[in-house]
Amino acid sequence: MTPNPLTIRVLFFGAARDAVGADQIEFNCNPGDTAGGALQKILSEHPALNRFGKSLLLAVNQRYANHDDELHTGDELAIFPPVSGGSAGISSLSEDFFELTTKPLDVGAVARRVVLPVCGATVTLDGYAREWTKGRRTLYLVYEAYELMALTEMKRLGVQTHQKFDIAHIGIVHRTGRLEIGETSVVISVSAPHRASAFAACEWAIRELKRTVPIWKKEVFEDGEVWVQSEPPAVAGG
Repeated sequence: MTPNPLTIRVLFFGAARDAVGADQIEFNCNPGDTAGGALQKILSEHPALNRFGKSLLLAVNQRYANHDDELHTGDELAIFPPVSGGSAGISSLSEDFFELTTKPLDVGAVARRVVLPVCGATVTLDGYAREWTKGRRTLYLVYEAYELMALTEMKRLGVQTHQKFDIAHIGIVHRTGRLEIGETSVVISVSAPHRASAFAACEWAIRELKRTVPIWKKEVFEDGEVWVQSEPPAVAGG
């Protein structure tokens, strides 16, 4: 007797979505199939994805997945290229905050949210859209996020920042949608008893955010456009 197939939802983001021509599909697989096995079948049905080689990342139910993770009926499998190296959502950890928004960012307002009487320094990173990249003039940027997973990863990043550095609080707000040149795309603000810890934590947090949080950036130039990719995060079994 042939077992009933499993039905899962497959999401595509960034350049992977462009290659498939859809942001999501329903996909049938067999009991015992893994995320990696499903990926291979999807690659055969959507050969345009093969241009990414082995760089495609997988997530199951908003968590990075190994290729040998088993799938179950109703699972949400996301397939996407490495993240860029950024409706609204909010996730909080004590006084920390992690947010996505389509609205313009007020850098000063974000910074004031982590100021505490016990702190001696607040370091704030203001990342904004630049006009020139390697000699090409950028007209505007577009940021896209896998929202639920992005907020989960930002919160995890906050926990790790506390573990690594002597800080009081951290806040991260990332904008999505279209950004004009000069507009702020991300604000990271860190408060700490001493400035050295605040500087180090802020630098580490932006580097990890660009590496692991599923937010993609498209640069639209005068003569074309491109999705920006960074080095993928290390995921066992990939």
